[in-house]
Parts: sequence; C-alpha cells; structure tokens
Amino acid sequence: MTVLKRGMVIDINLSPTQGSETGKIRPCVVVTNDVYNARVPVIQVVPITEWNEKKGRVGTNVEIAPSPENMLTKKSVADCLQTRPVDHRFRMAGIRGELTSEEMRKIDDALRIVFSL
Repeated sequence: MTVLKRGMVIDINLSPTQGSETGKIRPCVVVTNDVYNARVPVIQVVPITEWNEKKGRVGTNVEIAPSPENMLTKKSVADCLQTRPVDHRFRMAGIRGELTSEEMRKIDDALRIVFSL
C-alpha cells in the first residue's frame, strides 16, 4: 500500500459521479492527517480544477500556481466545497508532487469555512 502524505498532489479517478459532483481523472490534494493516511486506504481529498475568473471569486476555492513541486500544468483552484473520501488503492492514477505549506494553510482556512470549524 502506498503511504500518502498530507499536502501531496495525486491524480484520482473521481468517476462515476452524480449531479454536480466533480468527475474525471484529475489532480487532488490529500487533506487527511498522516497518521490516518498511513493506517487506512480511504483518504479525504480536495479536487483541483482549472482556474477561471468565476472559480477564482469563490471564497472556498484556493488558487494554485503550477510549479515544479506540485507538477500542475496550469493555474488551478483547489475546490474545497467538493472534498470527498476515496479509496486510493482503486482510484489513484498517479502521484504528481506536493503543495507548499502556505497553500495548505489556505486550504485549511477554506475547509474551516466549508465545515464550520
């Protein structure tokens, strides 16, 4: 079993979906803690999608610039409203890289808003 770390950017197959759920194989950021990640195959991820002006205005979306560390290819947003659990043994299509501590802090702030924490 691959041990994933919080803040890693991984490609996840989010299909099948229903309604307005985010789908396809797309990059996601791991947001569960490392103790949990090491012990169980089901992790919590935030999907990453291509940035546009409308998505950039959503308060719970976190802008992420492409970098050699995260291996994203275009300006993106982490859509914290679409957080979901996945079994990485079956849904993971690859590992890209990792986000910076500042990007993770912004995701944490957005998740606090989404979940009223």
